[in-house]
Amino acid sequence: MTGPRRRSTATGSDSALNYASVGATESPDVVVYPPKGFRPFQSSRRIGSGDERFELASRALMTWGIHRNSGIAVTDITRDANTVYNGIEFDPAGRPLGPSEPAEELFSPEGVPYVSAGTTAVMQLRIGPFTVPAPVKVVYVIDEPDRVGFAYGTRHGHPSRAEQLQYVTREEDGSVWLTIRSISAPAGRKWGPTVTALRLAQRHYAKRFLTALHPTRAGS
Repeated sequence: MTGPRRRSTATGSDSALNYASVGATESPDVVVYPPKGFRPFQSSRRIGSGDERFELASRALMTWGIHRNSGIAVTDITRDANTVYNGIEFDPAGRPLGPSEPAEELFSPEGVPYVSAGTTAVMQLRIGPFTVPAPVKVVYVIDEPDRVGFAYGTRHGHPSRAEQLQYVTREEDGSVWLTIRSISAPAGRKWGPTVTALRLAQRHYAKRFLTALHPTRAGS
């Protein structure tokens, strides 16, 4: 894996988020040492090989393809350009090269804007017989030559306190992988009676997320 890498981070007020460990999913260590009260999750799945597969999977991922292909409607998508920090570029050895150029807003061939740091949205989750609106905010975006993805955190009104990272990698052998990493906990007493249903829903969606970018799935 070569070339500079860039990470964009939302730097606006995080008062809308309902958890404190913002950015925790950046480190793989969070799976072993999660914040107190949070359950960690991480899993990876091979979704193909080759440059074209990587590009198509990245495009689908960055236009909410994982969620939409898993049966989750993503609504009220709002991009806030004022909350984006474009970060520092690094060389392949990890040495900082200096401030990044402002990130250009990207679109899919269909004209769908790519996810950007600071974007807010509402996911319509199925929990048992109910559809529950689940507001989120994108807290950082990964844009590297061989790794593309983003993490979102839960906002007030979400049934969980959680952060989820999803990214696609292109390995040296040409294989393409999707990885999901998250931490989660119930949002509060209001959701106490539905904790079991919430956890079952999380497991259900985690399984669907890992197959959502497979070439056989619609939109991938």
